[in-house]
Amino acid sequence: MTPRRVLVTGGNRGIGAAIARRMRDDGHHVVVTSRSGDPVEGLDVIACEITDSDSVDAAFAEAKERLGGDVEVLVANAGITRDTLIMRMSDEDFASVVDTNLHGTFRCVRRATTPMVRGRFGRIILLSSVVALGGNPGQANYAASKAGLVGLARSVTRELGARGITANVVAPGFVETDMTAELPERTRSEYEGAIPAKRFAQPEEVAGTISFLASDDAGYISGAVLPVDGGLGMGH
Repeated sequence: MTPRRVLVTGGNRGIGAAIARRMRDDGHHVVVTSRSGDPVEGLDVIACEITDSDSVDAAFAEAKERLGGDVEVLVANAGITRDTLIMRMSDEDFASVVDTNLHGTFRCVRRATTPMVRGRFGRIILLSSVVALGGNPGQANYAASKAGLVGLARSVTRELGARGITANVVAPGFVETDMTAELPERTRSEYEGAIPAKRFAQPEEVAGTISFLASDDAGYISGAVLPVDGGLGMGH
């Protein structure tokens, strides 16, 4: 594993923190971003509001200083939800989720690519969701934002694939996080029943997929959508 300079957005908790720790354990130099920038034990955190281009630019500049060079691996994990049925969904509910999950990811990808082109190496890994391909009631905004990441990654692949840069999408299913821990037992049982693996993923299993896509072995994989969902999304 060649040590790389890695930035994980939304890396202060949950899946993002698991990714950051796995990348660190792989021997990479890692920084993470969060809105607050509050300290997290064992992680190097930078404040970043991905809905603001100036904040993104400042975060990447700070990351370059802390890492000793430009970001070589971008893991775009930051995202939000505002779930409600579409008939009740406001313009703000839709726009805020798309601005964070899709437009915010675009801002980070745009900022990362220029130095990647100069260095003729880059790994861009976008965190989507099984919901992006299969849909989910009450999540039209979230599903649309996460589906857009597929088109983004594949367009980047066509633009920059000849420069040693890959762009891939990871689509997790249900993962053991603070959010899913709050599900009612009946709801959780219904979800588990629909998953062929009959369980939720551990955050570390998502992180392992990210680790592979960032590695030297994954240099010929680009524009792919890799599900980490226990078989839930088969056929989507």
